[in-house]
Amino acid sequence: MNHIAHLVGLVITVLNPQPLRRNERGLSQSTENAVLLAGAVLVAGLVIKAVTAYVSRNMPK
Repeated sequence: MNHIAHLVGLVITVLNPQPLRRNERGLSQSTENAVLLAGAVLVAGLVIKAVTAYVSRNMPK
C-alpha cells in the first residue's frame, strides 16, 4: 500500500510540478494601502495649505 501512495505522489508531482520558490515580487496589500493612505494625506494637506494661504491673502483688512 505504501508503494502505491508513493507512486501516486510521484505521478501528481510530475503532472503538476510546484514552483521551487514562492514569487514574492511586489508589495503586500497592507503595505500598498499604507502607501496610498500616506499619499492621500499628503495631497489633502497640500490642498488645505493652498486654500488657507489663498483665503488669508484675499481677506479684507
